[in-house]
Amino acid sequence: MNTPVLKTERLILRKFTEKDMEALFLVLRDEKANRFLPWFPVKNMEETRKFYEERYAAKYRQPQAYAYAVCLKSDNVPIGYMKVDMEEHHDFGYGLRKEFWHRGIAREAGRAVIGQVEKDGLPYVTATHDVRNPRSGRVMEALGMSYRYSYEEMWQPKNFPVTFRLYQLNFDGNEGFVYKKYWNMSSNHFVEELPFCRMARIP
Repeated sequence: MNTPVLKTERLILRKFTEKDMEALFLVLRDEKANRFLPWFPVKNMEETRKFYEERYAAKYRQPQAYAYAVCLKSDNVPIGYMKVDMEEHHDFGYGLRKEFWHRGIAREAGRAVIGQVEKDGLPYVTATHDVRNPRSGRVMEALGMSYRYSYEEMWQPKNFPVTFRLYQLNFDGNEGFVYKKYWNMSSNHFVEELPFCRMARIP
């Protein structure tokens, strides 16, 4: 199963194609939308095409992947992206052009994507956000994830220390399981007391 088309009330979630390069450029060049992401905003179409080939086209050649263009039904043009990785962390991530923030789009798309990976048998998903970007944590909460722990990492390629919060949602009934790789790799890890947050599970 590789990025099956999903439809919600307002959205179409599908693969990116070569025809989407201009729309993808608008997403990836947005400094605000990419501020907390592990890459720099792209500067031109050449960088956009390279990003597409490395992070989308390559995944579409794999047996299983979830690498979505988030599109409005009205025109089927990408306004953002959403993914769940197939590596052991099964990391959930997304980005939207800032013009489309605060409309519930990430939550709507996230419910569809998470529902699909659960249906396809992934045992869990994780997600992380920079502590300076708490809105992402609220999206993770809304999608049923719970906070597990925080850890510091020297973030690449931006090369500065960042404290991340890790959230997790288990599908296999093993509620006691916590993905601990980041905890084990970081010398500075801890569990925070977060207001209005699902109770953390201490690793």
